Amino acid sequence: MAGALVAPLLLFLAVNFLLPIALMLFRSVDDPDVRAIMPQTTAALAMWDGRDLPPATVATLMIGELDAARGGADLSRAANRLNYDINGFRSLLLKTARNLPAPGDGDALQALVAVDPRWGQTKTWAAIKRAAGPLTGFFLLGALDLKQSASGDIQSVGAERAIFVKVLGRTLWIGFWVTVLCLALGYPVAYLLATASSRIANLLMILVLLPFWTSLLVRTTAWVVLLQKDGPVNGLLHGIGLIDEPLRLIFNRVGVYVAITHVLLPFMILPLYSVMKGIGPTTMRAAVSLGAHPFLAFARVYLPQTVPGITAGTLLVFISALGYYVTPALIGGADDQMLSTFIAFYTNETTNWGMAGALGGILLVITALLYAVYGRLAGRAGPGWA
Repeated sequence: MAGALVAPLLLFLAVNFLLPIALMLFRSVDDPDVRAIMPQTTAALAMWDGRDLPPATVATLMIGELDAARGGADLSRAANRLNYDINGFRSLLLKTARNLPAPGDGDALQALVAVDPRWGQTKTWAAIKRAAGPLTGFFLLGALDLKQSASGDIQSVGAERAIFVKVLGRTLWIGFWVTVLCLALGYPVAYLLATASSRIANLLMILVLLPFWTSLLVRTTAWVVLLQKDGPVNGLLHGIGLIDEPLRLIFNRVGVYVAITHVLLPFMILPLYSVMKGIGPTTMRAAVSLGAHPFLAFARVYLPQTVPGITAGTLLVFISALGYYVTPALIGGADDQMLSTFIAFYTNETTNWGMAGALGGILLVITALLYAVYGRLAGRAGPGWA
């Protein structure tokens, strides 16, 4: 009976949550496009060592298969896939398909080189070999700024093309400092909520929950107005004499920190408040009555009891901060974009589902690792952390 009652919810979660994630992750290793139009060519290239140009028989196979695929949608998809590996490969493949040499017209490889000199480069054929499918590690390696050579060695893409590891580090760094800011601001607010009278606590709780009732786009746009050069924040600082010239508070890292902290602050305050509300005042009074300084009593008696709320709040804030997209896009500069921005770019702009799935998989793995670390720490600390 219990299983029947929860079955609709489990089905809903499987269809709307687990299945899309599984399909997105599969996209990061799925690579059928080139194999669909050149099955014999990719099979022949699997035996190629990648050191010299492939034999002319491989070129002959490719000419025949390109002739059969010419004009179809499969050829365009394969060209797009190869263009992910080498910029300009789409135009090369489509140009070659339009100007195919006649079968049996001399050396097939030299005939392709006559169409375009790039067929005389090993990297061109290596890209086709890497796209042989049906599964590939190309996108996952690319998401880590790595690539696979024609001989199968894993190597760096080079400093001029390496970007995703740096962006991943930036994402973790922004998430870390947003979590620190939320903890520093949220802890005293949660303490005030837990110790204030009911009338004051209810009013403060409304203010805490107010960001939840406001559109994310409206909140972000409001910070654009507040933090701009001639905005209220700079006007206030100038009016009280703290600055002589307006500060640059927007389209940089400062604006990103402020806006994301504002949005995620309730996720820190609410877990802390729920824990603090259950802590009675008698322990602090007992510590002070026994001669402890109030600061020492707070550090040794009160603070340890709030560790479960701190842990839950930091986990919620940090994991949520990792996936932010709109706020950095509107308030941050070019050097403040997070990994989610690139996921959206590959999903909406270039329709490169493989790279979007690989980057999304990295974020998912990091989130799962953080949750596992939290579970392990909670297990060591005992049931009070749960």
